[in-house]
Amino acid sequence: MFKISSFNVNSINVRLEIVTHYIIENKIDVLFLQEIKCTNENFPYKEFEKLGYHVEVNGQKSYNGVAIISKFPIKLVSKTIPFLNDESDIQARFLEVKILDYRMICVYVPNGNPIDSEKYLYKLNWLNKLYEYCEKINLTNEKIIIGGDFNIIQESFDCYDTNAWTNDALFSDEVKRLLRKIKNLGFLDSFRVLKPNLQRYSFWDYQSGAWQKDNGIRIDLFLISASVVDLLIEVGIDQKQRSLERPSDHTPVWIELLNN
Repeated sequence: MFKISSFNVNSINVRLEIVTHYIIENKIDVLFLQEIKCTNENFPYKEFEKLGYHVEVNGQKSYNGVAIISKFPIKLVSKTIPFLNDESDIQARFLEVKILDYRMICVYVPNGNPIDSEKYLYKLNWLNKLYEYCEKINLTNEKIIIGGDFNIIQESFDCYDTNAWTNDALFSDEVKRLLRKIKNLGFLDSFRVLKPNLQRYSFWDYQSGAWQKDNGIRIDLFLISASVVDLLIEVGIDQKQRSLERPSDHTPVWIELLNN
């Protein structure tokens, strides 16, 4: 079996021990990381390499940043969405690689709040460009996995109380529509493929006792192409990581695939 996980760590250098323990204990083959909050130079490569992992990083000082950790060699494809042709855009939110015969894309979708700001327009543009790119790569019929923090609450079922998210950029009609467009190309939400009726969350705010009350939302996803769906064995959300000391506000999500 082949186990792939995604984890918004909210600073890799703060959460390094949590992450290394997680990948060892759970026998993770490939890990997508978001919000690493460090430059490429300050990423803790050696700690992962000592454990037998290859590393590819798209970092940014103090903000954003994504990385992929893999037991298998990594071939870098791109650190930007090819259709996002704005040279002034320095936000590190995208990392595409080839691992084995998979095309893997790690994303950290913009938050977009407040909804009446440039940040929201940036989110819409970013998602539109991601859709255009997904439309292109979908034609290759490759095995494609797109994972990460999507910052989108898809349905009421993915939220403890949608009233708390009215007029929020994570739950706006425009944002949900853009994610549906990507899914309608044939990229399926892996968690819902196998767990259509299970209500589980992957994010709990640090404020107001959200974790203790289970006031969460599910925004960390793996979207998989049709050829990957055929290999899907199991999916999960490792909520245990949220109860650790000094945790991220997110917890890992994972999928298990048949070796092919």
